[in-house]
Amino acid sequence: QVQVVESGGGLVQPGGSLRVSCEISGIDFSAYALSWYRQAPGKEREKVATIGSTSSRFDYKLSVQGRFTASRDNAKNTMYLQMDNLTPDDSAVYYCNTPYGSLFPWGPGTQVTVSS
Repeated sequence: QVQVVESGGGLVQPGGSLRVSCEISGIDFSAYALSWYRQAPGKEREKVATIGSTSSRFDYKLSVQGRFTASRDNAKNTMYLQMDNLTPDDSAVYYCNTPYGSLFPWGPGTQVTVSS
C-alpha cells in the first residue's frame, strides 16, 4: 500500500527559509522521478520542482528558480524541498507525487505560510 506523507511546513517571515519533506512508502522509491506541487487557496495545483530518480535531473518552475532546491535520500524514501528567500506568493499547501500527475495517492500536504 502506497503512503505519501509531507511534513515540515510552517509560518515563516518573508525572506526566510524552510525545508519540507516527503516520505513515500510502499514503492521502489529509487525508481521514480518525483515532483513537488503546491496549491494556494482558489488556485489550481501547480508543479514547482522535479528531481530525477538518481538526482541527476532537475526542473523548476521559473518563479522559484534560484530559490528552491529539490533533493532526495533514496535510502530513506524521502524527498526534500529547501525553500529560501520565501515570499508571500509561495504560501500554499505543498504536495509530492510523480511528474506525470497522481500516480500515487495524494498525501495530506504540508502548509507553508509566508507572512510578517
